[in-house]
Amino acid sequence: MGSKYTKRYTEEFERDAIALVDSSGKTVTAVARELGISSESLRGWYRQAKADRGCGQGGELTSAEREELRRLRKENREQQQTIEVLKKATAFFVKENDR
Repeated sequence: MGSKYTKRYTEEFERDAIALVDSSGKTVTAVARELGISSESLRGWYRQAKADRGCGQGGELTSAEREELRRLRKENREQQQTIEVLKKATAFFVKENDR
């Protein structure tokens, strides 16, 4: 089972770790072991950095695209809530008008 708390690393640390993988010729697992971090964390950072540079696998989103998708989903959620409120208000006023 995983830890209850997720450890956060600075962007600078992540960039340096990715650069170390690129420059050292070592595997992601070896670099992660040297740095004392999870190899899965470093692998994710490395994969995202490659996608941001346009070198990722097909279908992978860049960080900017992920952020836009997150923003659009939030906006969509808010609009759906507004629509629900308006539907309820319409039903209320129709009911009041029928009295």
